[in-house]
Amino acid sequence: MDIEELRTFVEVADAGGVTAAALRLGVSKSIVSRRLARLEADLGIQLLARTTRGAALTEAGITFRDHAAKVCGEIDIARETILPAGALRGRFRIAAPLTFGPTHFASVIAELALRNPELQVQTCYSDRFVDLIADGFDCAIRVGHLSDSSMMARLVGWTTAKYVAAPGYIEKHGSPQTPEEFVTHQVVMQGTESWLAKDGDKVVLMKPQGRYKADNAVALVAAALAGIGLAGLPEALITEHLASGALVEVMPRYPLPELGIYVIRPPGQHPARKIRALTEMLIECFGESALNTQ
Repeated sequence: MDIEELRTFVEVADAGGVTAAALRLGVSKSIVSRRLARLEADLGIQLLARTTRGAALTEAGITFRDHAAKVCGEIDIARETILPAGALRGRFRIAAPLTFGPTHFASVIAELALRNPELQVQTCYSDRFVDLIADGFDCAIRVGHLSDSSMMARLVGWTTAKYVAAPGYIEKHGSPQTPEEFVTHQVVMQGTESWLAKDGDKVVLMKPQGRYKADNAVALVAAALAGIGLAGLPEALITEHLASGALVEVMPRYPLPELGIYVIRPPGQHPARKIRALTEMLIECFGESALNTQ
């Protein structure tokens, strides 16, 4: 029984099919299928039931999956233990935000790869909150206010944001002065998220409404500039627009709380060394000052 066969089975089980697992592993579907066939032949039992929609675990597969994942995890820890100090190897899948990711975090991730030539780094840039376990990521970098979850989070830095609007919007609809007024306005937003505002030492929860939604903050900047509604945007994206007057701050007496920059990982007693290495590099880069446009 080969460790790559076990790892492949776990990926297929978590991804729900051969195609998705092949993409995660960076190999062809035929290689994935051959590894699965060898594993089932060695065990003498069917682990996966192939369907038109993918692959479903058999009863034996459900039981075996957890044991196989533990074995793979222990092997990874053992490999890290015997490697020379500082050396990292294997696959490292990172989810990073499309907003800030390519401009602020990509250079840190590239430096990590440069320092560790045997590390295979795969980064997915999207403002969608991915399911780390279901989508097969080792960790994620996220910016904002974290909701309660079972994931482990490490704060690595801070950034700031402001509530803003275009002058044209304010001319037509006025400028809100309080959170109560704010929620009567149209906003541009990512979904149905709650918004926060500081009232002295307290934090006020707001539930605004908006007809314009986008999954990327850069697109929301464009919507705010067009005068569609109020927006809560990271300062790094709007510094020039504030300086030019294309956007103006609203409700300054009730500002947005600072946004945290976090490394998120699945629950577990100890983070892998590759996650610790990335976390330390991000803290070095962003830990002492807010994320900015430089």
